[in-house]
Amino acid sequence: MSNLKRKKIYNPDSTENVNDRKIFGGNPTGIFELNNIKYQWAYNLWEMMLNNTWFPKEVDMTRDVNDYKNLTQAEKTAYDKALSQLIFMDSLQTNNIIDNINPYITSPEINLILVRQSFEEALHSQSYAVMVDSISTNSEEIYDLWRRDMMLKNKNDAIAAVYQNLVDEPSEYNFVKACFANQILEGIYFYSGFTYIYTLARSGKMLGSAQMIRFIQRDEVTHLVLFQNLINTLRKERPELFTEKLRAEVIEMFKEAVKLETDWGQYITQGQILGLTDDIVEQYIQYLADDRLTSVGFDKIYNVTNPIKWVDDFAKFNDQKTNFFEATVTNYSKGSLSFDDDF
Repeated sequence: MSNLKRKKIYNPDSTENVNDRKIFGGNPTGIFELNNIKYQWAYNLWEMMLNNTWFPKEVDMTRDVNDYKNLTQAEKTAYDKALSQLIFMDSLQTNNIIDNINPYITSPEINLILVRQSFEEALHSQSYAVMVDSISTNSEEIYDLWRRDMMLKNKNDAIAAVYQNLVDEPSEYNFVKACFANQILEGIYFYSGFTYIYTLARSGKMLGSAQMIRFIQRDEVTHLVLFQNLINTLRKERPELFTEKLRAEVIEMFKEAVKLETDWGQYITQGQILGLTDDIVEQYIQYLADDRLTSVGFDKIYNVTNPIKWVDDFAKFNDQKTNFFEATVTNYSKGSLSFDDDF
């Protein structure tokens, strides 16, 4: 496997022009010359991310304080565990994007959106802090849950281990695998938590939390599109890296992710949450996996339909006339993005 070199921060000897740019392995000057763009999809996504700017403290969490007190014990437990898992993943991504992915990217327009993504992941961490502070009398309980709940810790360890491969052995092959790992994290691993909180909101509970998750999910969709475009562009730019060995490993990564996320979703709901049976949780995660696979040129594995289409309605921003959660912050949105958007 070819070694992967970190880009130079400042490289005045470079004579690379815009047409010579590469996703990795290029020779950039270090100057962000954004009047000349090779990867137009990246700059389009940058503008979309800017248009989607929002701030956690704009979301009204007032009602959630009383709602949380009135949740059943099963609902409280699931909420706390879902929130703790979401906290871990955005914490991981804030560092992973800047420390593990961006140093090898040699296209300034893609550097741009990765920096923005890392900012958004950090913003999500603030969002979870707002949620925890609103509903918990002891915030340390939720933040320390991963140390005490072995199911949660095992899931966290499995997600982080894939990223660690690139840290331990920075090769072109491992970089491509890391892109798939990021696609899986952004497109599968968040969704048991998101869906559970939407399920509460559908019953009129924790509406502020659901509104916060809507904003977070909209950001995560742009992150998903980012990595799907990275993968599809790399396939054109470096087709020799997309071997049968890689294909087999990626399919196995998806299968493992589906099992891990299904087990997690069933674990937090314990068959006690109306509308989220074990079968529905499993089918929904399988549906998401198929959708993510086909977006990067793979065949479906599971061939199932979406069993909870109403979740999409809760997550949408496209129709500004629809306001599920009575939150004025919805109108703060300037842009929207669907799972099917490409650049």
